[in-house]
Amino acid sequence: MLQQLPSVSPNTWHPCQKGVCMGIMEFRRHQISSWSSDDIKLNFGLQKHQRVGPLISGANLFASQMSRRDNTNKQKEFPQNANLPPILPKRRKKPYPIPFKKIKQVAKENKRLAQMGIEMPLDPPKNGLLATDLIPVAYEVLEAWKVLIKGVAQLMHIIPVHGCSECSEVHIAEIGHEIQNCLGRTSSTRHSFHSWVRGSINDLLIPIESYHLYDPFGRRIMHETRFDYDRIPAVVELCIQAGVDIPEYPSRRRTKPIRMIGKKVIDRGGLVEEPKPWRSGNSTTLIDFDTYGAYGRYPPPPLEDVPNIARQTIAAYETVRSGVRRLMKKYTVKACGYCSEVHVGPWGHNVKLCGEYKHQWRDGKHGWQDAALDEVFPPNYVWHVRDPKGPPLKGALKRFYGKAPAVVEMCMHAGAEVPEKYKPMMRLDIILPEIDEAGLVA
Repeated sequence: MLQQLPSVSPNTWHPCQKGVCMGIMEFRRHQISSWSSDDIKLNFGLQKHQRVGPLISGANLFASQMSRRDNTNKQKEFPQNANLPPILPKRRKKPYPIPFKKIKQVAKENKRLAQMGIEMPLDPPKNGLLATDLIPVAYEVLEAWKVLIKGVAQLMHIIPVHGCSECSEVHIAEIGHEIQNCLGRTSSTRHSFHSWVRGSINDLLIPIESYHLYDPFGRRIMHETRFDYDRIPAVVELCIQAGVDIPEYPSRRRTKPIRMIGKKVIDRGGLVEEPKPWRSGNSTTLIDFDTYGAYGRYPPPPLEDVPNIARQTIAAYETVRSGVRRLMKKYTVKACGYCSEVHVGPWGHNVKLCGEYKHQWRDGKHGWQDAALDEVFPPNYVWHVRDPKGPPLKGALKRFYGKAPAVVEMCMHAGAEVPEKYKPMMRLDIILPEIDEAGLVA
């Protein structure tokens, strides 16, 4: 029950007289105006539940708010568990990495400038010139790419890698897992169990290739001329266009910027004759850039050197990802919205080799859009195994297992320390229940 306030005589002074009450109301009004919306909701929530009791003091309210904000910041910085990467449906186009509303706004502005006859303001490297601040980044990425290929090839002699012969599933452990998620052609006869075979380096570093262009702003690659261009890893092509000089793969270095009105190039400095593609396999420089045959090129390392190689490999992996992310912020990379084709350049090629969803409607042409980092350098997530020599992973406990990029999982088994950003997805703090207890877990 509500307590009845004592009566106050007219001659007795009380704090709630008119002048004092107005001062208190003004102070409270000023205090409430300085609160945020979350503070006001919290204050009204406390008043709602503490209508009978005394109001919470200002010091306690401030302390509770600060503790709640500290906990929120800790959860944002170090999340306990992260969701596993979603599997995109193949019968639908990939989502745009840039919001489609923003793409329409930029296109509308460029069209307005083109109708007025005004040239587009282009900064390097959009105008064909090199971004000088990213040239050291390109060289660093290329060196880390070579270290990454060498390290993964050496660790594969020590760490067992399994791949499914019917689908793209990869598993890093002594034996393959028993999770029934195979989507291969004959998976129904195996009840969706995987058909494990020995894996290769391409199962860990998925080969994403791109056409090498001498002049990215020159002639487009047509379907009839596709054999006149070399195919090299997309990471290497991105580094070449960012300023790395490789004699076997020359690139045109402009001294004057190109000029564009809308989508039309009005001045590209003339078309020059492109050199013939280099297809000789005698150069050791080009072999280091490709994963083909890397497992046979590098012998097994001594066992005492395995942890050091693992640390160098995972450091090179992080260097490549961070460097490619920085380069893609300035240099244009296109990806097909339906298949895995990637093209490094201001616009995509016209090769009609897309065989994914609704390719008949597009006459085999690719649906180009801006590429994401995982499309140029795929992480290829695999199930995290806490004990590589233990029993295989069970399908009944699938929701308790975590995932990690294949290179990170291999380096962890070899003795390297896992970076903090991968630990939430690996779900290291979850205790695995027994199979008969899995249904009892909320």
